[in-house]
This record gives sequence, structure tokens and C-alpha cells, in this order.
Amino acid sequence: MQATIHPTAVVEPGARLGADVHVGPFCYIGDGVTVGDGCRFGPHCSVMGPTTIGSQNRFVGHCAVGGEPQDKKFAGEQVELIIGDRNTFREFVTLNRGTGSGGGVTRIGSDNWLLAYTHVAHDCVVGDHCVFSNNATLAGHVTVGDHVILSGFAGVHQFCRIGAHAFIGMGAFVNGDVPPFVMVAQDGYGRPRGINSEGLKRRGFDSARIGAIKRAYRALYVAGSSLDEARAKLTEMAGESADVRALLDFIDSAERPLLR
Repeated sequence: MQATIHPTAVVEPGARLGADVHVGPFCYIGDGVTVGDGCRFGPHCSVMGPTTIGSQNRFVGHCAVGGEPQDKKFAGEQVELIIGDRNTFREFVTLNRGTGSGGGVTRIGSDNWLLAYTHVAHDCVVGDHCVFSNNATLAGHVTVGDHVILSGFAGVHQFCRIGAHAFIGMGAFVNGDVPPFVMVAQDGYGRPRGINSEGLKRRGFDSARIGAIKRAYRALYVAGSSLDEARAKLTEMAGESADVRALLDFIDSAERPLLR
């Protein structure tokens, strides 16, 4: 099926639309934009290039996709936004391209759900199966793992990493790395408040895996140990748990302080 374009929409000659793409009223699709099959653009969406969008994505309305990075150092260099498949972007979502000094690419995976007014800044990397609730915001260069939930009005400082299966509570401001599986609650800057056990159960983690993650959390956050002491304890535990090994690998690869 050919693309369906509303008479009020503008699609530049340099844009490439896949089969069965629907472009709604008053949309703008710019040069250098590639859209995969089956995508839907509601009213007043704008997509600037270079941007590559996979298949079966839905942009509900008033989304600003592929805009220039909000970085004073940006000097018009060739940078891009790459989006995977089957994502839903609700009203007024903003997604920026990368920067030349930050790798040049902002990446969003597949099967994500970004609610109204969420923002993904330049050079961010977002995994798969994430949920960003209303007004959740990523500053530049943030990396988000798979199955992460950002609650409403959560904010993540630039260059931070959020590990897979983490849960960031409503209004929490994160200024350090959040390990996989950890739940962060609002207290000025977000602070760890246990593991995301309910989310892990929903994703098929059995009691043994969750128990190992809980023991690792206690060693890291409850025992009162120094970080070096906690790391040594996690090293012992990692031999029996791949999840603890993933937690330890996350800590060992840190470039910012661990959120404790």
C-alpha cells in the first residue's frame, strides 16, 4: 500500500516513506527522513532529518522529532536520530538528534511507550520495552537499559546511566548511575529504595533470581559497607547469579558516581 498523506501535510522531496504510512493534517516531514512501513503520524507532527524511523511506530500528535540538539556547541554538523520499531509517542514528545562531539546519534530502541511531554535529548541511548510517563526528561548523553520505567516528572542528569529493569519514581531527580533492578524514590535527588521486585515478577523472574538480587541490594545499600567492601561481596555472590554479575559489571564500568 502506498503512503497516505493529508492534503495539508508537507512531505519534502528528500523524504522516503515506506508502505502504508499515514501522515496526518498539518504534519511536516523533512529532507533526510526515512520512515518505515506502517507508521502513523497524527496532526501537527514534525520530523526533521537526518532521522531514520523503523516500522509500525505511532506518533499521536504534536510530536517534534529529529530536531537540532539543544546544545550551544552544536554547529550544524551532520548528526542523526535513529528509532526502532513499534514505539508509541504521545502528544508533544520531543526527540533530538545527536551532537558531533557526543557520537552524532540519538538512538531509541523498539516497543517503547513515551507519554505526553516526555523529552529525549541529544546523544541519548534508550533500550527496548521502556515506559516514560508524562513529563519524564532525559538530559544529554543518558543511557537507559531495557524495561526501564520513568514515572511522571522524573528527570535524569546528563551522562547518567539507568540500568535494565530499574524503576524511577514520580518526581525523582537522578544525578548518578542507577544500577539494574533498583527502584528510586523522590527525596531531593532520587535515592535507592529497594529493588523493582514487582516489575521483575511481571517479566518472569522467579523467586530465586529475585532473592539473589535482593541480597545483592542489601550488600550494596543496607549493610553500611563502603563501596569497595560491597563490591567484594558482590563478586562472591556473582558466581551463583548472572543477575548479580550484571549488577557488578554495571558498577565496574561507571564513569559517574554510583547513586547511594
